[in-house]
Parts: sequence; C-alpha cells; structure tokens
Amino acid sequence: MYLLTGATGYVGGRLLRRLETDGAAIRCLCRNPAALIGRAAPGTEIVPGDLLDPASLAAAFAGVEVAYYLVHSMNAGLRFEAQERDAATHFARAAREAGVKRIIYLGGLAHDNNLSPHMRSRAETGNILRSSGIPVIEFQASVVIGSGSASFEMARALVERLPVMVTPRWVNTAAQPIAIEDVIQYLAAAAQLPVEENLKVEIGGADVTSYAGIMREYARQRKLRRWVLRVPFLSPSLSSRWLTLITPVYASIGRCLIESVRHPSVVRNPKAAELFPIRPMGTAQAIERALADEDGQAGGSRWSDARAQAGLAAAPPPPGRDVLVNEQTIRVPMPPEEAFAPIRRIGGRTGWYFANALWRLRGLIDLMMGGVGMRRGRPDPETPLPGRTLDFWRVEIYEPDRRLRLFAEMRVPGRAWLEFRAEPDGSSTVLRQIALFEPRGLGGLLYWHLLRPIHEAIFRGMLRRIAAAAGRRVLQSAGAPSA
Repeated sequence: MYLLTGATGYVGGRLLRRLETDGAAIRCLCRNPAALIGRAAPGTEIVPGDLLDPASLAAAFAGVEVAYYLVHSMNAGLRFEAQERDAATHFARAAREAGVKRIIYLGGLAHDNNLSPHMRSRAETGNILRSSGIPVIEFQASVVIGSGSASFEMARALVERLPVMVTPRWVNTAAQPIAIEDVIQYLAAAAQLPVEENLKVEIGGADVTSYAGIMREYARQRKLRRWVLRVPFLSPSLSSRWLTLITPVYASIGRCLIESVRHPSVVRNPKAAELFPIRPMGTAQAIERALADEDGQAGGSRWSDARAQAGLAAAPPPPGRDVLVNEQTIRVPMPPEEAFAPIRRIGGRTGWYFANALWRLRGLIDLMMGGVGMRRGRPDPETPLPGRTLDFWRVEIYEPDRRLRLFAEMRVPGRAWLEFRAEPDGSSTVLRQIALFEPRGLGGLLYWHLLRPIHEAIFRGMLRRIAAAAGRRVLQSAGAPSA
C-alpha cells in the first residue's frame, strides 16, 4: 500500500496517474476528497485528512508501507515555514506509529549555505522526515519543466508576451532543468529501490543551462525573436510583482520561484545515475514535450492546482450573526439541466455574464495586492471539477445540473463563497445565487457594507444574464432564431 500526499497538486497529480497505471495499491490523503473526483481511478482509496491536524491521520497511514511526501505551504504567507515544519512533524510521527517502511520526499536542489526561506524550509522538511527513524529517499530537484509547471508557465508567458525582456541577475544562475516525466520516473522507481537507508539523490536533466537559457530555447522552438537585457536592480520582491503583471504566476509563487532560482541547482553527486536506470532528457526535449502536452491537454495537473491560501476552506457556517449573505433568485421556464448550463461554464473565457470589466478590475487590484488575480482562468471550459481553479475562485462543490460552490482565493478581509443552485419547481427551475461572507474584524465588516451596493447590482445583473443565456440556448437547440 502506497500513501500519496499532495495528489491534488502538480507533481502529486502526475505521480498518481503513473502509480495507477502501474497497478499499485494507492491511498490518497486529501483535505477535500471531492477534489479528486474525476481524477483518481475507481480502485484508488481517498481518505480525508489534514497534515496540520494530527488527529486526522491515523486512518490514512494504517497498513501503509511506502509514504510519499509531496506537499508544501508556499502560499501560507509569513507562516509558511512554521506550517511546513508542523506538517512534516505530524507526517513523520504518524508514519512511525503506523510502521511505515519507507518515506519518499521531493525537495529542492541547492548547495549554498545562505539559503532562501523557501529552500531552507525544504531542507528542514527532509531533516524532520529523517528524524522519524524511517528510511527516507529525498530527491533534490533542479527546475522542473513540464506543461502546467510554474517554472514553464512563467518562462512561456515572458517569451510569448515580451519581445525585449529586461531581466535581473537570477535568470543567469546555473541550473540543470529536469522534465516532469523524469521526475515522475524517479519517484515511482524509488518505491522499489532495494536499499534500507537514508538517501539524498540529486536529480537534474541532461543539460546545464540557466533560466535565460530555458527562455531562449523556448523562443527558438516557437520561432520567436527575443532579446534578453540584464539589469542589476530588480530585487526578488520587485521581480515577483512584475511577474504577476506579465505571467499567470501570482506573487507568492513567483517570489518562491525566484528565491529558488537564485541558488545554483546543478547536480554534483552522481548517485542518481548509479542507483536508477533513468537517463533524463535534455532541456530542448523537455520543452518540446511540454509544448506537445500543453497543446494536446495531456498534462492534466497544473501549478495552480495547489491552493492559493493555506489550509482547506471549510464549509461556510450557516447564515447568521457571523456570516453576511446576499441572495438573488430568478425563475426560468425550463428544466434544471438547461437552466444550469451557463452556470457550469462561468468564468474563464466565458466571463461572468455581467460587468466583466469590473471583474477584470477586481482581478487587477488583487494582483497588485499580491493575490492570484484572474489569470489562472479555468482548465476545463465545460466541467468545473472540485479543487480546480476558476479565475480567482476555487471550485469546492460541483453537483451536475444542480449546484456549484466557489471559494474566494482573492485577497479579502475574511472568507467568501459564491454558490449557484438550480431547484426544479414544476415545469420551471428556480435559479438561486448566494454570496456568503465571513468578515474578519472591523475591516471585514466595512468591506462588505461599503461594497454592498456594487455587489448587489453585479449579482442581480449576473443572474439575469445567466437566465437570458439559458433561454437563448433553449431557443437555439430548438432551431428557433435567437434575439
């Protein structure tokens, strides 16, 4: 039995598919089991639990022989190092108590003594896992290249959008980029490696280059003529803010990526070649594969699958003293499946049906505040699967033709949800739109009440436009001309 943590994330999602293909017995520990609906195979066991809640872990670790640790807390803000430490400690304790025989962990590759907070936390996580007394295989990876990876998406956006790229020093730091396929090969093979000791295995691709080299190779394959100009004064903070304007990567992730890339990540220890029969591909082939997967939607997981805020957004408390509510309803003369069709397509390229300029402005403001903005879009234009991003929201609940609940990941002084329901009523359907806000302190109350007239107008107009869009679809499907 393999236990997989981080199955809803970028690397974990890919490893899950590989292990399922290999026929392994897999159990996924997931804070929100609904997020794996449609992603996990029928034989894969999904157990609810949270590494920050040690009482929730015993059932997940029971009977497990190999446990994968593929989680991180980069988005937890200033507390991310403390959360990383707590999560690793709880994981190590639960694994030891359950008699797990091996832990496999994916960390970062750096040889500097003066590490960034992110890289320091990655190294500390490995130490905590080894303190369990269980043999740990820790892979230390350079820049990961693959369709949907944050590093690849950042490079792709910069090259596609900027004919002249003004870049800081860190883009020329030596790196050994590794394709996501090769990372998955190593992680899968480690479960069967005949060793009973702690191992640190440095992994990288066939070429030593830099982030600038990755961008030049991408430009070559896309037949784009680009110039890279280096400047000395862009700090990681300024760079991360700048990246939020140009790329889909938001500031918190961009800052961690930049701080990681600033450290040379070149393989010095040849242990990977001695232990595994894997010969990683070079940078050109990794980019070629990433482009092919991206065009064919073969990648599956994306960097944004990891939540933008620390911890799982718990279900909103019932409306009352602590929760503020804005509810809109409208009746449409059609069955629920037809009335709900525009709702399941909401966001992304479809937009929000009403005041799209204001939605984009809100996303821009969020970007400027270091939030996620609207650039993530939605990976599937037809089905809003739980756990997936939807602009600056994340899907929490999706019941086809009946219910969609979104949790806000933009910067707000509290927690916010937006829910849609389609309720049959005779030959008609009542569409119900419910905005819930749990304010945090006085700032949260002021935010809600000051913006209430704007929210009221937007939500009312949006529901009317959704009803109109459903009506047009019914007319078109019946062959009648639409207005």
